[in-house]
This record gives sequence, C-alpha cells and structure tokens, in this order.
Amino acid sequence: MRLRQLVIVAEERDSIASQICKVFDLKVAFHDDGLIYFGLINSLIPLGDTFIEIVTPVKENTTAERYLKRRNGNGGYMVIVDCDDVDKEKKRVAQEGIEVVYESERSEGNVTGRTIHLHPKNIGGAIVSIDKMNPESGWLWAGLEWQKYVSKDDNTKCLSGVVMQSDDKEALCSKWEKAFGIKANENLEIAFSDSRIKFIDASDGRGEGINAFEVSVKDKEIILNKARELELLKEDNIHIGGVNFILN
Repeated sequence: MRLRQLVIVAEERDSIASQICKVFDLKVAFHDDGLIYFGLINSLIPLGDTFIEIVTPVKENTTAERYLKRRNGNGGYMVIVDCDDVDKEKKRVAQEGIEVVYESERSEGNVTGRTIHLHPKNIGGAIVSIDKMNPESGWLWAGLEWQKYVSKDDNTKCLSGVVMQSDDKEALCSKWEKAFGIKANENLEIAFSDSRIKFIDASDGRGEGINAFEVSVKDKEIILNKARELELLKEDNIHIGGVNFILN
C-alpha cells in the first residue's frame, strides 16, 4: 500500500487551494464535476504523483458539512491509499468487521479506477478509501492530464505521511491497523511504501481526526519563508485549512 491522496474539507475551496499552491509552488490540476453526487465541489493539487484534494459542501446535510460542524471548521477529512488488489482488501476488511459504505469503478480514456470507502464509525478519525488504478501510473480522481500540472520546481516532492490525533491514540491506531492489515511499530506508526500514518495525543481541543499532513521537500526554508510571508505559520507550523503541514 501507498499513501496517495489526502483530503481537506473546507467552507471555501478556492482560498485554501490558493494558499497551498502559493506556499508549496504547486498548481491545481483538476475539478471533478462528478463529486456533485456527494453534494461537493473540489480541487486536486498534485505533489509529484501524490495529491491534496480540497472539498467544499454545496448542498445541505452532506457528510462533509456534518464533519465541518463536528470539528468546528476546516480540517483533514479523508485518507486515500493505493493498493494492489481491491477485491482482496474488501474481503479482508469484511473479515475484520469493517463495513464498506461506498464502492465504485470508473473508466475514462485508458484509465480504470476502483475505490472502496470504509465506514468511519468502524475506524474513527477520518474517511478511509482503499483504491486501485489500472494502469498504476494513472490517478483518475485527478483527471487524465494531471501530469501536465506537476510543478517543474521539484522542491516539493510528495506527500509522505499523515498524523492522526485522538484522546485514545492507541485505540485509534488499533482500528487503523485492522483497516489496512498492517501492524504499527512501537511509536504508533503504520508504515506504507515511502509513507506512514502516525498517531498522537489530541491537544488542540478539536477531538479525534487528522492533525497534520507530512510533505517531503528539498529546502524547508524556502517553503517556511513563503508561509511566513503569507501569515500561515501557527506556533512555527504551517497551518492551512485546519491542517498542520510538517516538512520532512
């Protein structure tokens, strides 16, 4: 498995997308009109071949709208991983007692994408999606031409992790171990290929959920200086859309 896409839910999509693009020198690659099915609009931003998505609810009583209210504003919403075999993963999570609440297969051009969403009540913290692309080089959720929008300045490499917080980090970690079929190490870190999920104590008053996105970069100071210029540093951390951005 590999961490492939992280999602922010925000009350206003474009301002958050703009801030991320300015700080990390990135570009918006795609807006998926099909998300109106979920009452959402979105923006997809590539970091190498990984992605940040910003979603905004435009209809009442959506899951995203309820999440905004529960966490008192913008914040991390969804974790999407790439796998080798969706059918195998679907069978495995069922054996763990985890419900699949949404399943889809879609083809455009020469790319086919499959996805299963796991029930948040079974795992907590965020919506988890386990996906598979054919061919593996594609990422249909970002359209067919996202490679054209990958930044030519390779200072920002890719997403390298996500940090989850909880008042009971051990219990949350245990649920996510079952979601992915991977045991965490002694530091409560679930290791994927070139990425990880880390679990920490909640200390910001927002309860259980995504605390931070980890981003692999070449020169931290370039990015920190831009965030400082845009007044997006909070206690020395980059903070955009209710999410901390950790550079590594």
